[in-house]
Amino acid sequence: MKRTLLYIFLALVVVGRAQERNYLLHTDANIKQLKNQISRNEAVRKSWDTQYKKAEKLLKKGKLKAADCQLLGLAYRMTGKPKFAEAIKVILIDYTKRDTWESKTLLSRTPKWKGGLKTSHTSFYIAIGYDCIYNYLTENERQEIAEDFVKVGITPPREDWLLPNTDFHTFDTMGHNWWSACVYMAGFSSLAIRNEIPEAQKWVDEIADTAKEWIDYSGSLLQNKPPTFDKDGGFYESINYASYGVSQYLLFRYAFQSALPEVKQVELPILDKIGDFFIQTSYYVKDDKVMSVNFGDSFINKTGNSCVTLLWHLGYTDDKYAWYIDKVSQGSDNEGMQLETPNGLLLHPVLPKLADDFVPDLPTSHLYKDMGWATLRNSWDDNATMLAVKSGFTWNHTHADAGSYILFHKGKNLIIDSGNASYLSPLYTEYYCQSEAHNVVMFNGEGQNRKDIYFGVTNQGSLHNLVEGENFKYLLANATGPYSHILSRNYRNFVWVGDVILVIDDLLAHKPGKFEWLLHYNGESTLKGGIDLTIKEDDAKVLVRPLYPETFPPGGERPHDFPEHMLLTEKMGYEDHHPEQIKPYWSISHFEETVRTKFVSAIILEDEENKGKLPVIERFEGTDFLGVSITQEGKTTQVYLNLLADGRLKHRNSVIDMNGWQTDAYLTVLTFKEGADVTNIENIDELFIGHGSYLRRDGKALMHSHSKYTALVEDFNSGSLKVEFQGQANTTLSIHTKNVETSVDIGRNVKSQSFDESLNMIQLKITE
Repeated sequence: MKRTLLYIFLALVVVGRAQERNYLLHTDANIKQLKNQISRNEAVRKSWDTQYKKAEKLLKKGKLKAADCQLLGLAYRMTGKPKFAEAIKVILIDYTKRDTWESKTLLSRTPKWKGGLKTSHTSFYIAIGYDCIYNYLTENERQEIAEDFVKVGITPPREDWLLPNTDFHTFDTMGHNWWSACVYMAGFSSLAIRNEIPEAQKWVDEIADTAKEWIDYSGSLLQNKPPTFDKDGGFYESINYASYGVSQYLLFRYAFQSALPEVKQVELPILDKIGDFFIQTSYYVKDDKVMSVNFGDSFINKTGNSCVTLLWHLGYTDDKYAWYIDKVSQGSDNEGMQLETPNGLLLHPVLPKLADDFVPDLPTSHLYKDMGWATLRNSWDDNATMLAVKSGFTWNHTHADAGSYILFHKGKNLIIDSGNASYLSPLYTEYYCQSEAHNVVMFNGEGQNRKDIYFGVTNQGSLHNLVEGENFKYLLANATGPYSHILSRNYRNFVWVGDVILVIDDLLAHKPGKFEWLLHYNGESTLKGGIDLTIKEDDAKVLVRPLYPETFPPGGERPHDFPEHMLLTEKMGYEDHHPEQIKPYWSISHFEETVRTKFVSAIILEDEENKGKLPVIERFEGTDFLGVSITQEGKTTQVYLNLLADGRLKHRNSVIDMNGWQTDAYLTVLTFKEGADVTNIENIDELFIGHGSYLRRDGKALMHSHSKYTALVEDFNSGSLKVEFQGQANTTLSIHTKNVETSVDIGRNVKSQSFDESLNMIQLKITE
């Protein structure tokens, strides 16, 4: 009888302890799915075997760390073995009995920073451990650990960041990622102890309600701080901190959804766009790790793995996200969501099978206008070519790099950002953050104000007029604001035609001086034949050719004998994340001091298909204009730069005749069949006007409006025009055509369309 009563008593204890639990990350559904994947997916099985062996080894260690809760928690939820739960319980008691989790550095500040990143990270680990062994702990153990957890892990960040009577931080303290990390990990932790602490649900609700306000933060004029997000989902603080800051919120949101599925969360339309941001800023390499745009304090292999994986679990399951997750799942994302980590293994999604030739349904180029980033690529294929340009903010994790660009080609990052180093290294501030570490223009050895990285840039840079056609791309970077202490014009134009990218710098200083532009590279770089700089890494290669104001000395001649030509100087910088290693880069400088100049250079993309038949590039010029001709694959493209349109005329329009083409446009680009009469408008295949109102020849208007615009017209002399128009609303745009039935795809709201037979022009009334 006594034995029977004992069995009943033990059964009641077990039932009492094994109450239903809506777990945060380690949900029953996730554990079941992982077990299924282990039996079906070899990569998942190998990862689980590795994680389990690591968990077994941890048990043999002496003192365990809070971060070990991730591995031990997964092992316990997968196996139910008490030895893993016991190890976690020791960690929980050890850590929650401490007075603080914060670093001495932050605690020594005035006021004390009690709830910083160290507290944030530790609370995440402890919350995972507590949640995973919840049913293993006794009621008394749960209550005691929860109360201590509140004191050391939840109250400090709430007091520092949230409570009206005590908080002293705002959305932009330490950039925009600290808010997310400190506040939303306090929310994550509050979810873990919601059953033991009655007030915890209120804390969760309060923290959840801050999300829209955090995302919509609009910046600070007086302190030169930018908004948190671009309207298209970009996060300006680099891919590294975009992934970190966003993932911290998404972890909280996902835990909230798992623990309290009946509670409706705040609607955030930006979540529809964040995944696209990471797709657009990644570069896809065949049989190797994905690379990314590493502007600012980032890493070349940093991705949005964690964010897109969490978005997938939150219901954002578009095929493009499946494609991206598959691409980056084996990458080196150090936010703990790659397959080789406990949380990445746990949340590894079961992805749909996509077609071998699947590519995301996204444009191959995208402008993040609010934050001044753009990416332009020739395809979504692995080892394609991608150009990334930045001209926006400088502050915190963003460097003094207005107008800088990087280039990926054939699986390599050839024209590079210098990257960064440990924040403890003096070179982080002295070199990596400064203009000389980037592919920018310098004047008398100066770039942006060297204090911009700390105080922020007063007048930010910007990007404009991204235009993309089948074989043509254009982008305008305005870096004048960040350089306004030394330059009154600093515009950089990118014109991408076929296998040639023209970089056109339009520069004006306050006083005469020496202009130069910098080129940082990977691999080997040499001067070839006195014409081109070659940049080569393995089988990836580009040529860089200065065209204006002059070329390099012809035929490899000595600069001493040709002082009027461009001067090539090797300078020394430092390796990305390795300040102890010297790395060379190039300076290409003007032959004399001047107050105004135009740098025009060509980047020629070499591959197996065009090797031996590279584009033919020729210079031509006339009164008040510069020209470049590019011939390749049966087509000739002429690029005209109108020097009168560079701001030197104030109250007069910049009208000019350039080889018989009359226009006021800043840039004019015309494409013909190779060998065709380039003076005959009937032979034009493609027409681009950059900041102009009209183009005429022989008294015939090709395009016209009363306000200036930027536009690309493809299939110009066909009966079906494809037009990309960027100009003011409520305007009339006229385009030459002989066919009254010509159709126009313009992508704008056209109120009416008519044909003027006397002018042979189709007229479009554009309303927006």
